[in-house]
Amino acid sequence: MSSDYEYSDDDADYYDEEMMDGTQDDLSMDSEDDMDMEFGGDDFKTSPNGKRKMYEVDYESLSQPAVEKLMAEEVEYVCNVCGLDDSAANLLLRHLNWNKERLVEKYMDNPTSLLVAAGISVPEPTAVPSTSRTRSTDNASASRRSSRGASRLLTSIGVSKAKSPVTSPTLSYHTPRSFKPKLNEPFVCPVCFDDSPQIRTLALECEHTFCSECWATYLVAKIRDEGELSVKCMAEGCAMACPDPFIRTLLVPSPRSPPGDPQQEIDHAKAWSHFQELQVRHYVASNKRLKFCPYPGCTNTVSCPSAADKSSLTTVVPTVSCGARGIGDQMTQSQPQQSGLGLAGKEHKFCFGCHIESDHKPVVCGVAKMWLRKCRDDSETANWIKSNTKECSQCQSTIEKNGGCNHMTCKKCKHEFCWVCMGPWSEHGTAWYSCNRYDEKAGVDARDAQSRSRASLERYLHYYNRWANHEQSAKLSLDLYVKTEKKMEDMQITSSLTWIEVQFMKKAVEEAERCRMTLKWTYAMAYYLAKGNEKDLFEDNQRDLEKAVEDLSELLEGPIEPENIPTLRQKVTDKTVYVQKRNEIVLEDTAKGFLEGRWRWNVAVDGFDDPADVVV
Repeated sequence: MSSDYEYSDDDADYYDEEMMDGTQDDLSMDSEDDMDMEFGGDDFKTSPNGKRKMYEVDYESLSQPAVEKLMAEEVEYVCNVCGLDDSAANLLLRHLNWNKERLVEKYMDNPTSLLVAAGISVPEPTAVPSTSRTRSTDNASASRRSSRGASRLLTSIGVSKAKSPVTSPTLSYHTPRSFKPKLNEPFVCPVCFDDSPQIRTLALECEHTFCSECWATYLVAKIRDEGELSVKCMAEGCAMACPDPFIRTLLVPSPRSPPGDPQQEIDHAKAWSHFQELQVRHYVASNKRLKFCPYPGCTNTVSCPSAADKSSLTTVVPTVSCGARGIGDQMTQSQPQQSGLGLAGKEHKFCFGCHIESDHKPVVCGVAKMWLRKCRDDSETANWIKSNTKECSQCQSTIEKNGGCNHMTCKKCKHEFCWVCMGPWSEHGTAWYSCNRYDEKAGVDARDAQSRSRASLERYLHYYNRWANHEQSAKLSLDLYVKTEKKMEDMQITSSLTWIEVQFMKKAVEEAERCRMTLKWTYAMAYYLAKGNEKDLFEDNQRDLEKAVEDLSELLEGPIEPENIPTLRQKVTDKTVYVQKRNEIVLEDTAKGFLEGRWRWNVAVDGFDDPADVVV
């Protein structure tokens, strides 16, 4: 999984003002199971509450077959409204990014133009050289061609077989008139120049004919290497698109087909599977209510209509879970009770509203992206700047002292000043080394400007260091998982506790990691909060949660004495419940503040009021 520093600045285009009507209220979310702490006997007694918490959103986890079912429903709708077959409807939907309303509108307005633009029908000729050879190309014939499937399969070229059509269970193929072989003149593939009488040839509606081997090689290269979703005809300048049944005929042999090269069949099967995956990804990317799980190797999708509207992201942090756990080969669809420690049991939780691939509650997406951008730009050099540079008192340019003399000259504005007291050099005379001008107004002003600049840098480092500390602690949780699992085994051996009864340690580690992620982002939010009572209350809740987490971490990392196991169990259980409650207080209060609009920022944040006029 990518780190928090990876995000896209173009994600503003990801949202749309449309929202899907009718959401399910009974969606099951793994996050609620985790927060309720109802497992492992009676250790964690929290009152069950089926009501959705204020900081949570309704969402639904979808597997790839479930997404394909949604795609099939969209295709069926277009087929019923426009009278098209599945392949033509699929091409049209992909051409218009799965916007079925726009598709129906454009099709009813001018079907011929739309079919030509999507590569389903051949464009009408601009000039008619001969009336006897002109084919009718009115709107009715265009619709009939699209309903035929818009593809043709040529049989093996021969004098006796060339005139007989071949019928497929789903499509009708025939030999185009312009490509019927003349007597004693065999067909020659324009790509490989194969003129064997046994070659199998295929053509689309455009009647550009090639052998099946060249078609298959071309399709595999386009799908596998270039990731093409709409593969065009091989002929130069031809815009005809290959419909799905045409591609499947070439890449997936029928059961009655003679056996071919095993490796080639495997490559073709992989290309067809990849083509189907490309269609699913295009559908999800075109639907603002859907988003892929960003975890490596996971093919699940999440539907979250409440976060599809960009304006909603100013009042809620849409943290969702795809329902899977683990990374790579360890990934499962197991429930929290069945998963182990470490990566094998890590829940796939991420933000639906932005491209930050992690849970960044309680701070909203806009502020979180601002913070990550600032960290990316500033954190690498901030400490060095603080230790080795000063700012020019005139233009505030950062200056590094590269020699022993304290007589400094700014290269930008040419201002001369003393490195020691920051006062103007003209007032030092020849006694610069004594710096006896500390009380002069110019020196005081210069030091004030320097102090403000340093205070701003130190303020940023204060929040960044604590943010980075909790991020590092969360990354080290994998080692803590291993140590805790070893302690759980030792406790089971040295005491009368069963494996179920020692699960309190596992739950404590998970809760500590979850709370550290919350604390990490509270520092990003506090950096941008304007001064006032609301910020003071926020930092009070932050302090209480941080102290509780540190106390719990100390209990988890301390040594275990066999005689103290019952006492340790009680302490860890009590502290875990307390930490969970403190975390909920922070999240609930912050979410309520966003809904009430009581948070004020010291910088401009998209979707919020103008920043407060405060000195930071």
